[in-house]
Amino acid sequence: MEKIVERLIKFRDDRNWKQFHTPNNLAKSIAIESSELLINYQFDNYYFELDNVKDELADIMAYCLMLSDHYGFDIEEIMNEKINKNEVKYPVDKAFGKANKYNNL
Repeated sequence: MEKIVERLIKFRDDRNWKQFHTPNNLAKSIAIESSELLINYQFDNYYFELDNVKDELADIMAYCLMLSDHYGFDIEEIMNEKINKNEVKYPVDKAFGKANKYNNL
């Protein structure tokens, strides 16, 4: 993951784009790219361009990684922290096979 982040930062810095990559702009870009991902599934769940799905997913992840880098977050650490929280909120014996929110289990 470090090599990807380094490459993203180099790509950004080589173009002098850091000035545009404020936390709020990165968060907006994550939302925008997520919407672009949804376009693939707008009218049909079965026929979509897989290459476009990959491109949009990569865009979302790139902005997430840059936002994490901005705050100095360790991706593995914050992912594990969130999984730990979700394990408490969604215990297997209550959540198994259900899509309910934790407060409705």
